[in-house]
Amino acid sequence: MISEPSRYYAVELHALPSRIGQVRRIVSAHLRHWHLDALIDHAALGVTELLTNVHRHAQPDKRCTVEIELLLDRLTVSVRDHDPRIPQAGTPDDGDGLDAFEALATSGRGLAIVGAVSESWGVRPCGADGKVVWFTLTAPPSAAPVEEHALAVHGSPPEVPFGTYGPFPGVPDVPFGAPAEPVLAPVVAGPALAPVVAGPVLAGRAG
Repeated sequence: MISEPSRYYAVELHALPSRIGQVRRIVSAHLRHWHLDALIDHAALGVTELLTNVHRHAQPDKRCTVEIELLLDRLTVSVRDHDPRIPQAGTPDDGDGLDAFEALATSGRGLAIVGAVSESWGVRPCGADGKVVWFTLTAPPSAAPVEEHALAVHGSPPEVPFGTYGPFPGVPDVPFGAPAEPVLAPVVAGPALAPVVAGPVLAGRAG
């Protein structure tokens, strides 16, 4: 049984330098919304590297799709482009003296660092249609669940004056807002009591 991703986002773009920065901020915002702040730095570095590789090397065009999905405790970030050639990982010191993470963010030569900061990474060939380069990160167990679908509030029932409800039995119908009059319960005559008849008074003689 294949589980559906509990969180998913995708965006299509041309991997131009200006767009790479925008997508990096978009990915960071989504992870923050998903309460995955601990993964933002590594995910942003990784997606920057993958998009920079598309910008520098992909042929015949720079069109690509970025996908992020969270399934259980695993976040997968992937970039699909239309170049079927498989990229090769370099080494962190390929950055001409730059700091390793700076090289990752600016030069597109950081696939080795992607492997170092992620749980796993790889390439999935798609034949003549191109390839997908992906990496995974482990979500912290404290990540709170986020409902992607907002709770819809369809509106509360309209307020109806009490006077429009049916009258209670035995209570006169008084319009809503009118001063209340005391309601007297009807007097119900009980069964007639038989008159008390005094019996004869017996006189006695003192003995």
